[in-house]
Amino acid sequence: MELKGFAFSVVEAAIKKPGRKDLALIFSRVPAACAAVFTNNKVKAAPVLLGMERAAVGSCRAVVVNSGNANACTGQPGMESALETARLVAEGLGIDEAAVIPSSTGVIGVQMPMDRVRNAVPPLLEGLGHSSLEDVAKAIMTTDTFAKLAVRKGMAGGVPYTIAGVAKGAGMIRPDMATMLSFLVTDAAVEQSWLQEAFRAAVDVSFNCITVDGDTSTNDTALIMANGLAGNPPLSGADADAAAFRRLLDEVTLELAKAIVKDGEGATKLVTIDVRGAANHKDARLAGMAVANSPLVKTAFFGQDANWGRILAAVGYSGAEVDQSRVALSFDDVRMVSGGLFVGGDAETRGSAVLHKPEFRVTIDLGLGEGRATVYTSDFSYDYVKINADYRT
Repeated sequence: MELKGFAFSVVEAAIKKPGRKDLALIFSRVPAACAAVFTNNKVKAAPVLLGMERAAVGSCRAVVVNSGNANACTGQPGMESALETARLVAEGLGIDEAAVIPSSTGVIGVQMPMDRVRNAVPPLLEGLGHSSLEDVAKAIMTTDTFAKLAVRKGMAGGVPYTIAGVAKGAGMIRPDMATMLSFLVTDAAVEQSWLQEAFRAAVDVSFNCITVDGDTSTNDTALIMANGLAGNPPLSGADADAAAFRRLLDEVTLELAKAIVKDGEGATKLVTIDVRGAANHKDARLAGMAVANSPLVKTAFFGQDANWGRILAAVGYSGAEVDQSRVALSFDDVRMVSGGLFVGGDAETRGSAVLHKPEFRVTIDLGLGEGRATVYTSDFSYDYVKINADYRT
């Protein structure tokens, strides 16, 4: 993967337990434009609070991220740990401490084992450039079962550039941003304020449209660094090159977001909930998220039970404007409900067949207006309970 000016490193710090790489570094060899969004949870991890402050400047050089410990609900000692981790990395790189953004994921309420972090930073710095972005994706995993990486290539001003990103997340997933972390890098030159706007828009139609269990994490962070070393004229505005960059950015974030849902804890299905015909976009999103978060709907998906009644019930309590007599519902191309009533015939059998597939779409038409939203969810299996019952052991 050709990506100019970025270097990566991963090491084992044994933050939660030994046996896997759990500390990663993303470094830009020159100052990079930075844009980020963070969790809206009022309980925020120390690295989120520090990251919000530093990302607001609009420029950074490095992200240091650990798995195994969220450094959330850890008070002043937790903030001191986040500050020290960033300071150690900055000193080793010879850069301004404020240019290093820390990030963490893992168990909440446990102090960071800083003796292990201190010991791990020197080899982390020494190994810079000897790891790949995919290695970073593996190092930030917690209950994830596979690494999440997406790459796109584009052209601007006749110059090639790359956008690449990693993400982690399988449980405690309903980002509501701005456990979910995502870090993107690009060697394209991008004007910072425009990058923030484009990134926020990309997050809104990707990470903000997924849910595994309806829980918003204390640590959600999505961040992009653009170092400009591709050499293109800085992107901004609405010209063709800028529009192409936004399309590629949307593709990378959506691919990563879908991978998170596909890897949802204990998940066996990736389900697209497509709501159309709502009174407005807000109502469409309310209805879609109500369906996507309903335990009764999600368990029916796991059981491959075409229980459309549970879906209509969720739509009805979502807060969206609903006229029951206008609602239509389909599983893929199998119409189950028209005018708020079951269509009958062999729809039950054909609908259940759709639910046997690992990926399918639920289309809900409210018949009221032009509002539309698409959200992505997984099913609830027996394994979801097992994973989360034993998470801290």
